Amino acid sequence: MLWTIAALLASYLLGSIPTAYLFGRLLKGIDIRKIGSGNVGATNALRVLGKGPGLTVLLLDILKGFITVMFLGNYFVSKPVSLESQNLLLIMGLCCICGHIWTIFLQFKGGKGIATSFGVLLALSLKIYGLNMVIGLVVLVWFIVFIISKIVSLSSIVSAVALPLFCLFLGQSVIVFFSSLLLSILVIVRHKANILRLLKGEEPRINFKKIN
Repeated sequence: MLWTIAALLASYLLGSIPTAYLFGRLLKGIDIRKIGSGNVGATNALRVLGKGPGLTVLLLDILKGFITVMFLGNYFVSKPVSLESQNLLLIMGLCCICGHIWTIFLQFKGGKGIATSFGVLLALSLKIYGLNMVIGLVVLVWFIVFIISKIVSLSSIVSAVALPLFCLFLGQSVIVFFSSLLLSILVIVRHKANILRLLKGEEPRINFKKIN
């Protein structure tokens, strides 16, 4: 049981590293929570800090999720934990995402969790049979919606809805399906303000030509 607790705590703490906040402080001496959308994530970092820092934050947030499952997961699976290996990896991934969303380092106020979720799902797709097809389709949905709309939040919301549906129709296990459903609900809840702006036609679009 102690090893299981350690695995979940380590996953949460790794996910809690507020990369966008740190880059804002280090590069411009600003608190990114007080500028732009106020979100501690890659999209706001892109708008506020520019393409280079924004894309770096995106990559690092993805890596948080990937490292949690792929490397921390491998380490703790070899220990006497109280969960089956697949279940442990799923829960570790969710803990990492929760760390990003509710980071202990910023009074439990973090980002939306999309990039970190992608990193978690990417790593899981290398460990769970058939999940790579699900992730590939989810990514395809994200890009199609983004190319049409240029709205990151809309792309993320539609992809979140698609995730459990693809898991269901492509025959993933019950635990994988319910984990994907929980993640989907989490993403949608975190985008509540974005959904309200989308309904009003006020959600900003990404214009790369205007970003330095």
